[in-house]
Amino acid sequence: MEYEDLTHKIIGCAYKVFNQLGFGFLESIYRKAMVIELVKVGLKADEERSLKVYYDDIIVGNFSLDLFIEDTIVVALKSAQNLLLEHELQLVDYLKGLKRDIGLLINFGQ
Repeated sequence: MEYEDLTHKIIGCAYKVFNQLGFGFLESIYRKAMVIELVKVGLKADEERSLKVYYDDIIVGNFSLDLFIEDTIVVALKSAQNLLLEHELQLVDYLKGLKRDIGLLINFGQ
């Protein structure tokens, strides 16, 4: 499946989740609802995928992705009134950490 098809399906799932839940919930609620919708459309979704962070080839910590779809698309979920530059930069860091090119920043905020 091509990136365009994948991202289209993921965004469609986000709209379904938002239309049913609206805004105001914690990101964890939206994440679980997204997994349900993604599975319904036949996509593999890893929830809170953990990544190791290296410095000079030594593990110095780890962080978790919200969603990793089809081992290809990184999805960062937010529930904020406004998206900030730091949210975008966080997604860029996730993409670097996984050596992936495609990511989505989805805001379920107002």
